[in-house]
Amino acid sequence: MSATIPSYVPGHQLLAGKAVLITAAAGAGIGYSAAQRAVEEGARAVVISDVHEGRLSDAAQRLQLLNSEVNVQGFLADVTDEQAVQNLVASAEKTTGGVDVLINNAGLGGTKNLVDMTDEEWHRVIDITLTGTMRMTRAMLRAMQPRQAGVIVNNASVLGWRAQKEQCHYAAAKAGVMALTRCAAMEAAEFGVRINAVSPSIAMHDFLRKTTPPELLQELASKEAFGRAAEVWEVANVMMFLASDYASYMTGEVVSVSSQHA
Repeated sequence: MSATIPSYVPGHQLLAGKAVLITAAAGAGIGYSAAQRAVEEGARAVVISDVHEGRLSDAAQRLQLLNSEVNVQGFLADVTDEQAVQNLVASAEKTTGGVDVLINNAGLGGTKNLVDMTDEEWHRVIDITLTGTMRMTRAMLRAMQPRQAGVIVNNASVLGWRAQKEQCHYAAAKAGVMALTRCAAMEAAEFGVRINAVSPSIAMHDFLRKTTPPELLQELASKEAFGRAAEVWEVANVMMFLASDYASYMTGEVVSVSSQHA
């Protein structure tokens, strides 16, 4: 069993000339890594959104420094607010001249036994993780479908397939994201729009370290075939593939980014 982290993969112009919108992309998680990869893969414009103003501004500045020729913009947006979603999509459309790729990364987890869970805790996870993904997808499809082109990539989780204690709300939300991906893809296909999802198992980043007991992280990582958690950029790489023209015949698929069987 090897826990060696592979070398970072350089960009290959997979998204050359495309405009990309990514939710929850501030900070150091999968969202920011996807934004960084989009810049490195030749995107002409990268729009990121988040609810944290300071982190959002810092993230946009860091992305711009990667390539001064890319149009990088950051917009505050809360995916639980329909008007905010409408404003975000309208702003991204105006700023880029048309969004080619939407990556729905916004989500909220938590650890709580079902018998101790309040309605409020349940609804908040569902509203951000599932309904927020629906709101963004709905708004973006209204712009993409008339153009007869576009790609949406959702961030699901292997917990949509796999059972784990204290994850009823999050697992239910991510299973919903998977079902949403499959059904929305069937509706969007006739308009030339593709919708797929990635399903990570465990991807290591600072926020996860802060919110999850170290012994649980070690236990989860040890179950992976490579004996380690994924790097966030390894998940982002699969998002880039699904967003690219290399995945032109894929829609309604949920791709497991895990070294375990789903």
